Amino acid sequence: MHRDPPPINRLRARAMRREPTRAEDMLWQALRDRRLEGAKFRRQVPLESYILDFVCFDDRLIVEVDGWQHAENPSDQRRDAFFRSHGFRVLRFWNEEVEENINAVCLRIISELKNRGE
Repeated sequence: MHRDPPPINRLRARAMRREPTRAEDMLWQALRDRRLEGAKFRRQVPLESYILDFVCFDDRLIVEVDGWQHAENPSDQRRDAFFRSHGFRVLRFWNEEVEENINAVCLRIISELKNRGE
């Protein structure tokens, strides 16, 4: 997998880290510093031609936090299929899910982390 993203994506990712959405910030506080199952997550990571909200490379797990603009988005489906074909698992949560029930979101991520390699 090509890890040298287009330069514009590096700039976009940096900007997205500086100004996260409320839901992204809430989830980052739960994921950072190996707080969840000891998994090392990174945020707003440019990879290939995409920017991933959160990724744990060791466990090949991508976590996306989406707003309404992602509802049944065909490009998101293609993106998820692309990463799955490269051995990643992809979890998607709505902003409202994260904001209203961060504990349930974290439990779902923990469950996925515990199912490593299955």
